[in-house]
Amino acid sequence: MRFKHPRATLAAIVAVTLLTWACAPTESEPESMRSIEASEFGAIDGQPVTLFTLTNASGANVGVIEYGGIVVSLNVPDRDGKLGDVVLGFDTLDAYVADTPYFGAITGRYANRIAGGKFEIDGTVYELPVNNGPNSLHGGIKGFDKVVWKGTPTESGDGVSFAYVSQDGEEGFPGTLESTVTYIWTDSNELRIDYESSTDKPTVVNLTNHSYFNLKDGGASSILDHVLMINASNYTPVDATSIPLGEIASLDGSPLDFREATAIGARIEEEDEQLGFGAGYDHNYVIDRGADGLALAATVSEPESGRVMDVLTAEPGVQFYSGNFLDGHHIGKGGVAYQHRSGLCLETQHYPDSPNQPDFPSTVLRPGETYKTSTVYKFYAR
Repeated sequence: MRFKHPRATLAAIVAVTLLTWACAPTESEPESMRSIEASEFGAIDGQPVTLFTLTNASGANVGVIEYGGIVVSLNVPDRDGKLGDVVLGFDTLDAYVADTPYFGAITGRYANRIAGGKFEIDGTVYELPVNNGPNSLHGGIKGFDKVVWKGTPTESGDGVSFAYVSQDGEEGFPGTLESTVTYIWTDSNELRIDYESSTDKPTVVNLTNHSYFNLKDGGASSILDHVLMINASNYTPVDATSIPLGEIASLDGSPLDFREATAIGARIEEEDEQLGFGAGYDHNYVIDRGADGLALAATVSEPESGRVMDVLTAEPGVQFYSGNFLDGHHIGKGGVAYQHRSGLCLETQHYPDSPNQPDFPSTVLRPGETYKTSTVYKFYAR
């Protein structure tokens, strides 16, 4: 089902919150902290931007704003039950607008890179803004991370749906694309993200979430001690501009192989051409899967806190990025300067540059078709 919600006022959203969650538990039901709270998180050109805070029955919570559909906070328990924020981000909307490396955002209309900012559909060549060396990255100059989405609590009361209409020609992409991204926060500490799009002309679409995770302290320390498993036997090697060469290559014998859980810092400084191109890990992994639907893409754990995150997705790939270009100039939540490799990304996706790679799974969406995919980030402790 596609969600088409008119913009609700803050008062209306709060009213929905109260109607949905004000019911007191019965004597047989345990006290629950479950709620959806709406508050203003600043404004852009006079347009208020709402922050939705989703709290589950145990008190764990996630905050998402309408600007960029950004996950601004994600508080989950460690092995002692203490809640801690595990995503990098900022305290203010102005900081997100001024300068952000896509912290927590929906990236699109095409996540990752398109070579030369060009692609062809049905004999027509389309040109995109070039914003990453010679290539187009994450939708161009003003991608989906830099627009205001319309947020509405779901009828089921466990999440928020964000809607945005990208007009024909926006950032060079053909077709008017209607998209909905729904964040569901469960009592099992699972953040489920459902993506859905339709178009009136043939176009390309590849959406993901670009959260930076640090399961220890939300970015105050390095992620090199985090232990990572990626469920992939192959990857797409890249050139010096991070564009895939077009081949699906084995990870056997490569320092990029994470089929066995390994500390991220164990091999990151090895002399390897692919590591050199990315200044560390910044590569698309081809997920091992036996069937369609959600499959385990990766598991990352942090030894000191005991926190663990599983990533499950319906997508064919996942981009592992080890925060190589963080350099301390982004001053994040609580005044923390995010240093080199203080956050990691696991961006579920179709492969980079698929519009120009005929042997990769297609990202073309045509009228009458529906782009539909899901990813789950599941948190627990051990």
